Formats: sequence, structure tokens, C-alpha cells
Amino acid sequence: MHLIVPPISNVTLLVINKSRVKIQHATLSSIYNRQNPPYICSNLTGTIHNLRSNRAVLEKTMGSEGSDLFVKRKPRILCLHGFRTSGEIFKTQLKKWPESVHEKVQFFFPDAPFPCNGKSEVEGIFDPPYYEWFQFNKDFTEYENFDKCLEHIEDLMIKHEIDGLMGFSQGAILSAALPGLQAKGLALTRVPNIRFVIIVSGAKLKNQTWADKAYSLPIQCPSLHFLGEADFLKPYGLELLKSVEDPIVIHHPKGHTIPRFDEEGLEKMLKFIDRVEKIVSNKEDDVVTVSYEESTIAA
Repeated sequence: MHLIVPPISNVTLLVINKSRVKIQHATLSSIYNRQNPPYICSNLTGTIHNLRSNRAVLEKTMGSEGSDLFVKRKPRILCLHGFRTSGEIFKTQLKKWPESVHEKVQFFFPDAPFPCNGKSEVEGIFDPPYYEWFQFNKDFTEYENFDKCLEHIEDLMIKHEIDGLMGFSQGAILSAALPGLQAKGLALTRVPNIRFVIIVSGAKLKNQTWADKAYSLPIQCPSLHFLGEADFLKPYGLELLKSVEDPIVIHHPKGHTIPRFDEEGLEKMLKFIDRVEKIVSNKEDDVVTVSYEESTIAA
């Protein structure tokens, strides 16, 4: 998190944030008026770092000394790749999305915990290594290493201080199931609640034991769903929507893939990001307290 600010002088900042950033006794002008602004004090020693790639906006409420400010910051999204692919492959697949999407969020692309245990469908298209989140039988009703998979995702969420999840295929199935499992206290107990999910070619878990736990209540966090007209998972994606409260859906004509956006789809995506940006920016630990004199604020 950092600040984009006008050239204001004589302002003392204290950012209270549990772990991401702390700023103490820095003037806004000293942050702003350096080469290639904006900058931020990354620790209590006052070291200045250029963090332009993680742009945030300081919103100021004019008033008495000691006004509260809220800092908009990019949502931090853990991207769960498809079955027997990799984080690097998912990152490559998302390069087809425009910069107007990428500049608004922070994507993290980890690998699943288990090396590929068979042939990958992307061999010859993307280079190995390939990974899988968990294993299953032929009709997808029995799982192996599912608990270890959930622990791995939780560790990643702690490491990267994740706000929400985005998944494709097997990663999408996990992303859609985790809010319900977390609400039941059956997964992700060491991290804050998942604040949103983005589901690309998703479906429900078919293991009945886990499904009963994951979907006993509607998914209540904001969710965005991509449904491909030629995707073999489309019927299962439609079934998933029945377990979601107020889903937003982007339809596309392609199959089981990460789609490009048409104009309507891009508009929905950007509106969704704006919505979740407000959600993650209004957490209590993102409050900025600032003292200033109104006369020092440039017109």
C-alpha cells in the first residue's frame, strides 16, 4: 500500500497496518517530490522506495487536525492454476487480459503442492513442470491429499496476505469451495475471511462429503464467474451459480480456456475490481491518521 498525493507540506503521517506498511513522521512533500513519484516510507527508519506498480490513492477528508483518511489499495489475488499446469502457465494465460485489468490488482501465481502424476493436457503447448492441487478417481468423487492442498493454500494466503482468490478449472473448483469451508471452520482458519472470488471455468466439488460442507450455505462474498459457451464445464458452472448469492457472470463464446474480454465483459470485470478495491481498502487496519493545517494544502 502506498500513497499518491498532491504536493502538500508539513503533514505528519501515521499508517496503522498490521503487517504491510508502516509510515511514521514523514511529510507528504518528501514522499511526492522525488524522482518518479509516488514513493512511500516502507519502514520506521524512513527508507523511501519506489512502489509505482502497487498504486494506491489517498482520499482526504478536509476538516480539523487529525482527520481520518482511507487508502485505496490494489486487491491481492491468489491465482490457483488448472489441473496439471503451473503458476507460470496461469500467468502466461492471463497475459491476454488488458493492462487496464492488471494495473488494478496484484496477482500471485503459486504452483500447486503436488507434481503432475500423469499426462498433462497442455504438453506441447506449455513447457513443464506441471502440478496438481489434489488427486481424484475417474468419476471425481474420491479425493487424495485434499487436506494437504487446503493447508498449502492457507500457507500461501498467509505468505502473500491475500484478499481474494481466482481460479481456473481445478483451481476454480477450489476457489468456489473455500469460502463455504472457511465459514464452517473447516479450512483457512488462520487467515481472514476470503473477501471475493473469481471463477473461470468452475464447478462444484463432486466428493459428497466435502460438497455438503462447502455449499450448505450460499457463497456470500462477491463473486465473478466466467462461463464459456463451448466449455464442457459450463453445465456444472451453471449449477454452481445456484449456490452463490448475487453472482456476476461474464459469458464468452470459447471453450475451456482463459478468455479474452469483449467490451461488455471488460466493463463487468473492471466494475467488479472497483467494488472489491473498496472492500479491501476499508478494513480497519488500513486507516491513515494525518495531521495538517488547511492553509498548507495546495489548490
